[in-house]
Amino acid sequence: MISAQRQSNIGPILAVVAALIVLWYLGAVGMNWGIQSDSYQRAGTTGVSFSQQLSDVLSQEKPILPAPHQVLAEFWKNTVQQAVTSKKSLVYHGWITLSATLLGFAIGTLFGIGLAVFIVHNAAMDRSLMPWIIASQTVPILAIAPMVIVVLNAVGISGLVPKALISTYLSFFPVVVGMVTGFRSPEALQLDLMRTYNASRVQVFFKVRWPTALPFLFTSMKVGVAASLVGAIVGELPAGGGSGIGARLLAGSYYGQTIQIWAALMAAALLAGALIASVGFAERVTNRLLGVRA
Repeated sequence: MISAQRQSNIGPILAVVAALIVLWYLGAVGMNWGIQSDSYQRAGTTGVSFSQQLSDVLSQEKPILPAPHQVLAEFWKNTVQQAVTSKKSLVYHGWITLSATLLGFAIGTLFGIGLAVFIVHNAAMDRSLMPWIIASQTVPILAIAPMVIVVLNAVGISGLVPKALISTYLSFFPVVVGMVTGFRSPEALQLDLMRTYNASRVQVFFKVRWPTALPFLFTSMKVGVAASLVGAIVGELPAGGGSGIGARLLAGSYYGQTIQIWAALMAAALLAGALIASVGFAERVTNRLLGVRA
């Protein structure tokens, strides 16, 4: 039944993907057609057929919007056809971004769970700390990242740690909100029953609150890991000539290499999908070990 249900979902997904690809090609042709016409005029070329101009439009070196096949070709060239240790390889840059993402995500998740525990068990912390946690996310990350990089570089801290801290800043918030909701999700009857058994706060936490909050934890971690990746990429932008997907995006913008930019964006999207899928896999394994039905 499950396999049949999955097969029934593939058709609509493929239809949406095909529609997006068609729209992408139409957008590429529409945005780049005028540039190609201008290049013909400057070169004094006349009598170009529609098919020839369409072919030239879809094979420009620096298009405004590259076509899907151009992005795929650039992605293939910078992954499969490059050594993973080469600074031209997206695998090399992806690994650097992934390292900062995972470190920031781990710190943010632990920090978020810790804050949620204090907020749930202390009313004063709830009233005083929670508004500041929410307010912290109103500050644009693009304004914070350069300051963090500059300040930490001034004290001799560079490389992985500053980017991980920016990832932590973005990833801890969904974990805090999700875990506060999860820790408060047990029914009042369950908590009254534990008090009837004279259970301590620690026993109530590990026997009632924590098991009930696990689904909220994995859901918030899926959001947090994606936010952590965004933080790592943003943290790489002020570095300029450094390494990572963010630096790759910045280098492409400097030299007008739009195809390189889109290939780096594709690498970031695939990396985000893999991270979210990994959290989902960990959730399924945990539920199986605990005997919880999905």
